[in-house]
Amino acid sequence: MTIALFDLDNTLLAGDSDYEWGRFLVEHGVVDGREYERRNREFYEQYKQGRLDIHEFAAFAYRPLAELPMERLLALRDAYMTTRIRPMMLPAARALIERHRRRGHRIVVVTATNRFVTEPIAQAFGADDLIATEPEFRDGRYHARIEGIPAFREGKVQRLEQWLRTHGESRAGSWFYSDSHNDLPLLEYVEHPVAVDPDPELARTARARGWPVITLRGDAEGQAVNA
Repeated sequence: MTIALFDLDNTLLAGDSDYEWGRFLVEHGVVDGREYERRNREFYEQYKQGRLDIHEFAAFAYRPLAELPMERLLALRDAYMTTRIRPMMLPAARALIERHRRRGHRIVVVTATNRFVTEPIAQAFGADDLIATEPEFRDGRYHARIEGIPAFREGKVQRLEQWLRTHGESRAGSWFYSDSHNDLPLLEYVEHPVAVDPDPELARTARARGWPVITLRGDAEGQAVNA
């Protein structure tokens, strides 16, 4: 079966779910507001600049997962989905996913953001599967570190290859949609790379390589744009 892969943050969503989760925790008094917001913004800038240490970020961002009881985490996530994520879900992204589904493609969200935050988002988009960075989970609780290979940069390719072996699929005919130059390894790996509202570095690369560039913002419905 052909697989259609989708980055999540700033691709299917009009924003970054990891960054917004941090802001949500600040607003609800779960974490120290001023310091957490400062570091959250700092890590987000590092990500955009392509110099994020994903393990250092996880030690910071996963701490609330490790410290809060599961019942509280789930209640917070439900409220976060309602108030933050659903307004960020782009209608044109839903339409694009549906077009691939009608063609019989398997829909997979591939994201560096952790599974706890992104699993209900992928489900809301109707994805068939999710490849996300996994927070370590032991004895019924999370720990502030990553389990296995993070789904980040080259790690997205490694995690996809594991997924393909597990599910008996291949990358033949595969698609991948992303906004970020951090996803160049996976964009180069698939047969059909597509830049979606790309950052400047990805826009330059897409132009140079002749990759399609589309927008999912506003009422664009996946229209091609000049890159």
